[in-house]
Amino acid sequence: MAGNDITIGVLALQGAVREHLEMIDSCGARGIGIKRPSGLNGVNGLIIPGGESTTIGKLVDRYGFTEALRGLGARGVPIFGTCAGLILLARRVEGRHGPLLELADVTVNRNAFGRQVDSFEQDIEVVGIEEEDRPFRAVFIRAPLIVETGDSVEVMARVDQGVVMASDNQYLLAAFHPELTGDVRIHQYFIDMVQKKGKSGAEV
Repeated sequence: MAGNDITIGVLALQGAVREHLEMIDSCGARGIGIKRPSGLNGVNGLIIPGGESTTIGKLVDRYGFTEALRGLGARGVPIFGTCAGLILLARRVEGRHGPLLELADVTVNRNAFGRQVDSFEQDIEVVGIEEEDRPFRAVFIRAPLIVETGDSVEVMARVDQGVVMASDNQYLLAAFHPELTGDVRIHQYFIDMVQKKGKSGAEV
């Protein structure tokens, strides 16, 4: 399956939707914003973007996405959660939180790096996208941290504080914002995951 045969949905309730769509386009795949559960029909993969996790969670619940997204996961469709998207995919979140999808076997500390004023950038090494002398410049904005991982989870990147990127079968999880850089390698990694799964033609 060629890259231009792949359709990647981006959950378009809040957050950096346009930036993800631009990165998908740069990788040669087709990106579409998803505003209703019916929009999930036929997507080969889905990105849940960063934003305000409590707000996105409430909107997911209000607009009937919860069971549709869980069904997508149950059918093995790859889902990539960045920042708030990671929080929504996690099975467990420390402290109070709104609705969760509980799909990926990780525990998350929701505001591990502090408030928005504590945002920062850092070069990290990411398993699977290594290039000699070219780390990935990660952008952390009110970022969560993966503090526990289940047996099925592969750790892909760490900083001094802990794990900031991982995968759990078809779920890709990043505590940072890869869409805010000019570096498409992580989006390409996700699209490669989708290619390996083949066209699911998933229906909700």
